[in-house]
Amino acid sequence: MAKRNVHSAAAATETHLLAVATEILVARGPRGLSVAELAREAGVSRPTVYRRWTDAQDVVRDVLAHRASALIAEVGSEPSTRDEIVDTTVTFTAHLESDPLFSRLLEREPETFTRWTFQRLGRAQRVLLDLLTTAVTRAQAHGSVRQGRPSDLAAMVLLLSQSTVLSHAAVAEVLDDATRQAELRHALDGYLRP
Repeated sequence: MAKRNVHSAAAATETHLLAVATEILVARGPRGLSVAELAREAGVSRPTVYRRWTDAQDVVRDVLAHRASALIAEVGSEPSTRDEIVDTTVTFTAHLESDPLFSRLLEREPETFTRWTFQRLGRAQRVLLDLLTTAVTRAQAHGSVRQGRPSDLAAMVLLLSQSTVLSHAAVAEVLDDATRQAELRHALDGYLRP
């Protein structure tokens, strides 16, 4: 029983630290987050933070993965057909764009958003890629998605949706949000269609 309580306390501490790190990132961006600042704001010691992460960049990576997982949970779907994959992906991108953390990075620090989310396959992308790969596999078995390696198709769905999110400000004058989402829907459907 004592071991379970220690595990629960550690999980609660990590949840608290992630929440505080998210608040700091929303307010100040990645440059405003340090291990010392996180410890101070969370009311814990620096060693408590270092037991979980090696540095502030590691914290940022986990926060982004945590937020991506939370957004996936908000969308709340396990797609198994082409239509469901398209719907879920478009809904997820809308949630991503309106999320306080991701929208802050998109609006104020697009270069930082790009570095943290697109220039390497980070933890947040791996969460999304795993979900999409599983969904494509199910939809192929259903017959609503074309054949091909599920991980390849999932990676392209991820790339299409990420580039749409990143470019939304650049095309805002020509494509309003509803039109851009409709066009993303057509692009994804056409790409996945058998």
